Amino acid sequence: MAEHAAAHVSSDADPQTLDALKRSVELLNDEIGKVIIGQEEIIKNITVSLLVRGHVLLIGVPGLAKTLLIRTLSNALDLSFSRIQFTPDLMPSDITGTEIIDEDRTTGRRSFRFVEGPIFANIILADEINRTPPKTQAALLEAMQERHVTASGQTLPLPPPFFVLATQNPIEQEGTYPLPEAQLDRFMLNLWLDYPSFDQEVEVVRSTTGAPPEEVKPVMTGDELQAFQRFVRQIPVADNVIEFAVRMVSSTRPDSARAPSYVNDYLSYGAGPRASQYLILGAKALAVMDGRLTPLISDVRTIAVPVLRHRIVSNFNAEADGVSGVDIIRRLLDDTGTADS
Repeated sequence: MAEHAAAHVSSDADPQTLDALKRSVELLNDEIGKVIIGQEEIIKNITVSLLVRGHVLLIGVPGLAKTLLIRTLSNALDLSFSRIQFTPDLMPSDITGTEIIDEDRTTGRRSFRFVEGPIFANIILADEINRTPPKTQAALLEAMQERHVTASGQTLPLPPPFFVLATQNPIEQEGTYPLPEAQLDRFMLNLWLDYPSFDQEVEVVRSTTGAPPEEVKPVMTGDELQAFQRFVRQIPVADNVIEFAVRMVSSTRPDSARAPSYVNDYLSYGAGPRASQYLILGAKALAVMDGRLTPLISDVRTIAVPVLRHRIVSNFNAEADGVSGVDIIRRLLDDTGTADS
C-alpha cells in the first residue's frame, strides 16, 4: 500500500488540499532523489506536466538516465510504466495494439480479439521518437491528444492518468524523422537535459558502482494524482497574469501588432493559443507546488522557455546571426516586463 501524505483530497481549491499536494510533491522528490542525482529542474518541470495532464519532449544525449528517471517516477507514483523503443521498422499497431484470431477448440468457431499494445499504461517512455517514420509517430501523437485508441470501429480509452515522455537524441541526425511543428505542439514542455556538474557526476559514479540504490516506495496513487490534477485546474488566476501570458505568446507571431522588430527579423512562425493555455496551466502548477493558491506573473516567466521553445520557428536570418529560439524568448521576457502587478 502506498505511503503518502494526501490521505484526504477534496475537489475544492482549499488550503487543506493545497497542503496535501505540496507534501506529496515533496515526498515524490525525496523518493526520486534516492536514485537520481541532480536534475532538479528537469524533475520539477516533469512534475508540473504531470499535475496539468501535459506531455513532455525530453532532449538529451545518451547516458543521462532519462529512462531511469521515468521508471523511478512511475514507481514513486505507483503507476504502470511502459517503454517503447522507436525504430525505423516500428508499426502503428506495435504501439496501439492489434487484432488476433481466436479459435474455440470445442466449436471450431473463430473470432477476433484485440490485444492491447504498450500504449495502454499510465506512464509511457517513447524512446527516440524521431527514429520512426511519421505514420508511426502519428499513432502515438493521436493517442496523446485524444487519450484513446480506435480499433475495429471501437474506441478504447487509455488508462488515466496518462502521461507520455518522448526522448530525442540531439547528436544523431542520420536515419531520423524530426517531428513536424504541428506535432511538436502536442507536447506541453520541451526540456533539454544537460550533463551533470562535476560534483554530481562524482556522486553518480559513487552511487552506481557500489551497493544497490535504496528502494523507491510509492508515495502517491493514481487516484490521488487525478484529484490533484482537478484541483490545479480550479486554481483562480488574476486577469493581469492571463494577459501577460497572452501578450507574451502573441509577441512571438511575426507581423502581429505586438511583435517587436527582432521577432519579424528572426521568426517565420510564432506560438499558437495552446502555448497561452500551457503557460497558465504551468503557472498554476508551479504556484501550488510552492504552497500558493494563485499563480503570479513570475510563474509564467519561469515556465516560458520550455513551453515556447518548440512552438516558434526561426528563419535563415536567425541561423546566420547565431540567434536561437531561446535567445528570442528570453529577450521577449525582458521586454515584456517583470512586475507581479
